[in-house]
Amino acid sequence: MFYIYILYSSILNRYYIGFIAGDVEVRLKKHLAKHTGFTSTAKDWKIVYKELFGNKQGAMKRERKIKSWKSKIKIEELINGSIE
Repeated sequence: MFYIYILYSSILNRYYIGFIAGDVEVRLKKHLAKHTGFTSTAKDWKIVYKELFGNKQGAMKRERKIKSWKSKIKIEELINGSIE
C-alpha cells in the first residue's frame, strides 16, 4: 500500500504533503518525534487528508501534482472534497 498524505500544523498554519509506502499513522509519529527537517519546527501535526494507491508510481505522481499547486486554497479544497 502506498499513500500520499497531508499534515496540518495550526501553530505554523501550514500544510505538509508527503508520500509513504506503509502506515500513515506510523509516519506521523516519526514527524512528531525528535528529528531535523521542516516538520520538526512544530509538534502539533495532524493528518487531514490521505489517498491510497496500489503502486508507488501513482502515489508519487499524485504527490508531485499536489505539491505543484503551491496553493493553500486549492489544498484546502482537496481536503474538503471540493476538487479531486
